[in-house]
Amino acid sequence: MNEHDIETILRRAFDEDLPDITSESIFDAEERGSARFLIKAEGVLAGLDFAEATFRLLDPTSRFTRMVEDGSAIKPGDVVAEVEATVIALLSGERTALNLMQRASGIATTTRRYVDAVRGTRAKIHDTRKTAPGLRALDKYAVKAGGGENHRIGLFDMFLVKNNHIDRAGSITAAVERIRRRGMAEPIMVEVRNMAELDEALALKPDFILLDNMNTTQLREAVERTNGAVPLEASGGVTLETVKAIAETGVDRISVGALTHSVRALDISMRVQQKV
Repeated sequence: MNEHDIETILRRAFDEDLPDITSESIFDAEERGSARFLIKAEGVLAGLDFAEATFRLLDPTSRFTRMVEDGSAIKPGDVVAEVEATVIALLSGERTALNLMQRASGIATTTRRYVDAVRGTRAKIHDTRKTAPGLRALDKYAVKAGGGENHRIGLFDMFLVKNNHIDRAGSITAAVERIRRRGMAEPIMVEVRNMAELDEALALKPDFILLDNMNTTQLREAVERTNGAVPLEASGGVTLETVKAIAETGVDRISVGALTHSVRALDISMRVQQKV
């Protein structure tokens, strides 16, 4: 995980939250303590890098100890990490660390469920750009922790020719030809809505073809027509109930916006140890 991305997210969170006038009024700056991260729901862990960095930025002398690593299966009662730092740092960073760990673990848990659902097929589960603004690095990291794959990170690392591009340019061919005239190295993915558009896209030999909101009958036909010439990705309204049937059509990739756009945070608490 890129440290710059982590610190950017944390600095923004600190700007929203600090100073902690309650903790700074009650405790001396030198007073030290420890806390444990306790799991309260079954799932997949993610976000430890963010938790560790939270306390490192608030107290450079802090010590963060992991009992397990991100991507591990967890259950209620598990202690996954301990941190020792100034008491003010512990209390000031508690909510930031938990917010990011809970969101990341929720994404990782959901991703693992989708990955498990398509096990035994060729399909890989991919995320989308439907991430929380400002938290894309966290969300994409959590998908990987859950066993999924990252789609493009932003608008800059892959050409994705979508319906609005096609309609405005006049055709798939026109849009792709304009891109290729730029001579850029990034891969090209073309979104298609029907078999006619699929045939047009195949003739252009892009790097990937995205099959937009097709049913399983259409997906099977697309796989047969393509015959392995271009990797195919299914997208649109994918759920845990439908993902296996989609995978069984033979597509190579399935993109799932629900991994990140409507995540349910995993319940995790941070317990500061009493003074003895």
